[in-house]
Amino acid sequence: MQGKNMTNNKDEKAIDEKLDTMRHSTAHVMAEAVKSIFPEAKFGIGPTIENGFYYDFDLPRTLTPEDLPVIEAKMQEIVKANLPFSYELVSKDEARRIFAGQPYKLELIDELPEEKVTVYRQGNFVDMCRGPHVKSTGEIKAFKLMSIAGAYWRGSEKRPMLQRIYGVAFNNQKELDEYLVTQEEIKKRDHRKIGKDLDLFVFMDLVGKGLPIFTEKGSIIRRTLERFVVDEEIKRGYKHVYTPDLANIELYKTSGHYPYYKDSMYPVMKVDEEELMLRPMTCPHHFQYYASKPRSYRELPFRIAELAKQFRYEKSGELTGLMRVRSFCLADSHIICQKDQATGELNSVLDLIEYMASALGYKAGENYRYRLSLGDRKDDKKYYKDDESWDFAENVLRQVLIQRKANYFEVEKEAAFYGPKIDIQMKNVAGKEDTAFTVQYDFVMPKRFKLSYIDKDGKGKEPIVIHRSSIGAIERTMAFLIEHYAGAFPVWLSPVQAVIIPVSDLHLEYARKLEAELKTADIRIQVDDRNERMNQKIRDAQLEKIPYMLVVGNKEAENGTVSVRLRTGEQLPSLSLDEFKSKIKQVIVERVNELKL
Repeated sequence: MQGKNMTNNKDEKAIDEKLDTMRHSTAHVMAEAVKSIFPEAKFGIGPTIENGFYYDFDLPRTLTPEDLPVIEAKMQEIVKANLPFSYELVSKDEARRIFAGQPYKLELIDELPEEKVTVYRQGNFVDMCRGPHVKSTGEIKAFKLMSIAGAYWRGSEKRPMLQRIYGVAFNNQKELDEYLVTQEEIKKRDHRKIGKDLDLFVFMDLVGKGLPIFTEKGSIIRRTLERFVVDEEIKRGYKHVYTPDLANIELYKTSGHYPYYKDSMYPVMKVDEEELMLRPMTCPHHFQYYASKPRSYRELPFRIAELAKQFRYEKSGELTGLMRVRSFCLADSHIICQKDQATGELNSVLDLIEYMASALGYKAGENYRYRLSLGDRKDDKKYYKDDESWDFAENVLRQVLIQRKANYFEVEKEAAFYGPKIDIQMKNVAGKEDTAFTVQYDFVMPKRFKLSYIDKDGKGKEPIVIHRSSIGAIERTMAFLIEHYAGAFPVWLSPVQAVIIPVSDLHLEYARKLEAELKTADIRIQVDDRNERMNQKIRDAQLEKIPYMLVVGNKEAENGTVSVRLRTGEQLPSLSLDEFKSKIKQVIVERVNELKL
């Protein structure tokens, strides 16, 4: 859909609520099945979640994956029995009698503000629950138990560890089967697994959680991305700089970031008379660079950019491969400009983002879309109080998106504290969206840092700032790319772009000659000189997802040619060395995403 996306209609909402009710009821059926197998079970809570449900149990023994089919079979019996769900309101005293011997339920009862407690029954099972539920267990359709995990009661490490069973439920078997197929695809594309298999990055406990080490191959991909960003941004008029990875805490107090981000910042380091901290963002550094001398209107827009290392505290449970780390490198930029230059600069920024996305193989509408994140005029604790500036800034962003006929939607209360933003929402293989990076309109920081420029009339004026990233955090972008391509990168990003496979040791000399000549053309090439059969070498190159295999034997050595095989298994006609070199260089320079010559 072009333009602004509308909210879900009533029919869609009703379907979602009906499915959510069925999933909630399935959690109760699972609890009944567990109780029939473990009569002494103690019950925690069992809410619905995306695509399904879970329930927490205190059980006499540790569950294993082999228990899940047994519980599932018992659940199917309960569904087949078509037991009605019924509810009643009881007093707290009656609820305590019903749930005697259930300490977790008793704790919840004591905390309820109401004097009455709603309980639901199906068959011989009773649970404390607000509902709603389906009419009977027979209305539950397709479900499957997926996994077991540990979960502290009430999320506190000081409380008992319970066993959590996760399940999924859908309207029919077809939807469930499609979901399971997608889950298998997600497992195959998991960047953590592929990153390990292709030797791209590692995490070591002695270095620290959430602190990745990039291998030689992973560093090639990272360096290629970084050079791409810097070269393209310099072409577009950005001033690329280097600023320190730490700063005086007063810098973040001046910006106003400290009260909002202090929980995700690292502790202050006392050095001599200064209090320093690792930076969680770059904007205050860039503002200080701008403010280092007087600026004229002739210098605006003043586009500062940097590949900036940043550090943020993420809880251990939230760390996810390269997606969520504690140290990352952001392709960051701050454009200081006049208010009437904002529309032009925002369009230029979105042009850059769309160019970068296209080069990486992403399509607007298919792989990503825009989210217009708005503020809340009533919440002056979270958002800077200036209704007129908020209205102006939000309208500027909205009009830019409308004029571009961009695929976007609006969400309230997602803005930065200093202004509204456009979030680039990247879709993964499961269809779930994550914010990859943002474009933010800022009318607050110029006030806090007293940024100004001398206008045509010789008077000092206050600019506005546009914060933006062209490809986001390099680490997260690499995670997206690994999963998007399942590790089979386009040639320009592949750590090894071609491998030469000699048919036998007799052809090693020719292979080395080819390698030397292709290396002089800046092609990432290697010779597989292992004492292995040719077919095994081809198979290994395919597993390593190397784009091209150059098989050379007597005929190739005599004719000065290469036999080209793609990682897909497709065999191409023989090419002279010069032809191959010319074609692969074109593929690399043009950043062609398809595997072709």
